[in-house]
Amino acid sequence: MELLRNAVRPYAWGSRTTIPALQGREVPAPHPEAELWMGAHPGDPSRILGADGVERTLLELLEGDPIGHLGEETAQRWNNRLPFLLKILAVEEPLSMQAHPSAEQSAEGHAREEAAGIPRDASNRNYPDPTAKPELVCALTEFHALAGFRDPAQTVKLLRAVETPGLAKYTELLAAQPDSDGMRALFTTWITLPQASLDELLPEVLDACVLHVKEHGEFDAECRTVLELGEAHPRDAGVLAALLLNRLTLSAGEAIYLPAGNLHLYLHGTAVEILANSDNILRCGLTPKHVDVPELLRVVDFECCDMPILTGEPSECGAVYHTDAPEFELSRCEWEAGEDHELLVRPGSPQILLCTAGELLVRAEDGKELTLGRGESMWLPASDPAVRVRPLGAGRTQLFRATSGK
Repeated sequence: MELLRNAVRPYAWGSRTTIPALQGREVPAPHPEAELWMGAHPGDPSRILGADGVERTLLELLEGDPIGHLGEETAQRWNNRLPFLLKILAVEEPLSMQAHPSAEQSAEGHAREEAAGIPRDASNRNYPDPTAKPELVCALTEFHALAGFRDPAQTVKLLRAVETPGLAKYTELLAAQPDSDGMRALFTTWITLPQASLDELLPEVLDACVLHVKEHGEFDAECRTVLELGEAHPRDAGVLAALLLNRLTLSAGEAIYLPAGNLHLYLHGTAVEILANSDNILRCGLTPKHVDVPELLRVVDFECCDMPILTGEPSECGAVYHTDAPEFELSRCEWEAGEDHELLVRPGSPQILLCTAGELLVRAEDGKELTLGRGESMWLPASDPAVRVRPLGAGRTQLFRATSGK
C-alpha cells in the first residue's frame, strides 16, 4: 500500500476553491481546478514515491508487474490495464453535453479511425481508444445534472408551458409520437437546424423561459438551466436539447450511473466519479470542441424514462453502488463522530482508497501502517495483504473505495 500523488486538471469549468480546500492548500487557487485524477490514465497517471526514494508513475508500476498490481484475472481481462479511473469533480460551470459509446461501438469506431489514419490526439478524433466509457458520479455536495431523456409526456407538458409560435410545431412533433422514436426525431431536427433558424427560435424560447420563471411555473428548475446555458452558449443547439433531458439534483451520497449512450451534462457541484479508463466522448454541443452529429446519433440512446438515483446497497460500513459496468465498482464508508469500528479491505483486486472527510489509519496484516488524510488517496495492489481501516479523531470520517468490477 502506498500514498498516491495525483494530478489536477485545470479545465475552465472548474472551481478555484473546492479541490485546494479538500487538499488543505491555499484558497483560492490561481486558476480553476476541475478534476483530481487517481489511477493509471496515460494522460495524467498518479505517482508513487518508492522505498528507494524514486518517484514512479502508477502506469510504470503496472507495466513492470501487471499480475502483482492488478491480479491475474483483472490483468488478463483488461490486457494489463487498470480498467477504471477515479476522480473528484469540482463543477463550477456546466460541462459540454455528451454521450459515451458502448464497447462494440468503441472497438468499431477506433478501428475505423485507425484505418483512416486520424492521429489519436487530433481534435476531430472520436475514438482515441477501443474501450467503452461508462461512468458513475456520487455527490459530495448538492450536485446538479441533466441526464437521460425525460418521459415524452412530461416533455410535451414542459414545451407547452414555454410554447412560442416558433416552438409549437416541434412540440406537436413529439406530441404526435410520444416515444423514443419521436424523441429521436425531435432531437435530430433540433441539432441539425440551420444556424439562421436556430437564431430565430432560441431567443423566443429563452424569453418564454424567463416568463415561466417569473411566474414560478412548474418547470422552474428546467427553465433556469436553459437560461444559464443560453447565456453561456447563445447560438448553440445544445440549449434546446437541454429541454429534453431529466433535470436532477443529487444530495450528498446519492449517485447516478451513466451507461453507454446516455446523453448527459454536469451543471454544478462536487462529486466523486468513477469511470472506465477511456477517452471516447461524443459531444452534442455547449462546447467549442469537435461535434460529430452523425456519429453522435449512432451512439445516443433515445429510450425515455426517469433517471434512477442510486443510494447504494448497504455494506459493512456504508453503501456500495452496483452497476452493470465490468470495469469498476465504487463503495462509500461513513463513520459518524465517536464511531471507531474497523473496515477490512481484502486483497485480490486493484483498489484505490480515497478519504474525503476526517482522517484514517490503514494497517496491513504485515504490520505496515499509513495515515490517510482528507483529500489523500492510496493504492492497494492486488497482491498486497489485507488491510484494516479505522478513523482517527473524533469527527465524521468518509472513505471511498474503488476497485475493478465483477
